Amino acid sequence: MNKTTEMSKTGIINKTGGMSKTERLVIVSLFFAVALIIAVVENSLPPLPGTIPGVKFGFSNIAVMYVLFFVGKKEAYAVAVLKAVFVFTTRGFVASVLSLSGGLLSITVMVILLVVFRDKVSYLVLSISGAVFHNIGQLVAVSLIYTNFYLLYYFPVLLVAGVVAGVATATLLKIIMPVFQRLRFNNK
Repeated sequence: MNKTTEMSKTGIINKTGGMSKTERLVIVSLFFAVALIIAVVENSLPPLPGTIPGVKFGFSNIAVMYVLFFVGKKEAYAVAVLKAVFVFTTRGFVASVLSLSGGLLSITVMVILLVVFRDKVSYLVLSISGAVFHNIGQLVAVSLIYTNFYLLYYFPVLLVAGVVAGVATATLLKIIMPVFQRLRFNNK
């Protein structure tokens, strides 16, 4: 992984080189494992006082975002799908559908923003957009599974929670990113 890199104003690296299939497989596997570890740690923590049931930060999405920004779109989708498969084996069908629908919509929105705005979009905007649309994807999936129109009343709560989670995730990604870059986990 000794390719050249270019940093844009926002810190998002433009992909100027490539990885072998083996390198991509190793990176996807590594970040899938990182996402699982973060999810296990986050799920083992007691809920914060005054939090809303079912709402969490989703810090494991830091791994997915890093893969999207520095490795590639296909690899980010692969990590999201692997996370959903893991959720299926540990928490069942409904939780897996929620993970998959939220993850895929989140990545798709961030990809669209990256394509449309290129290096003019910040990690913060991408993270907030990803978190909000992750919640929207999950809300749509739940409303299709349970066909309960009262779930739409939960939308404002999920919107605010998405913004808070997006800010927290972007902040942690910004803190963790230098470590990953020193380890050369990017598509350069």
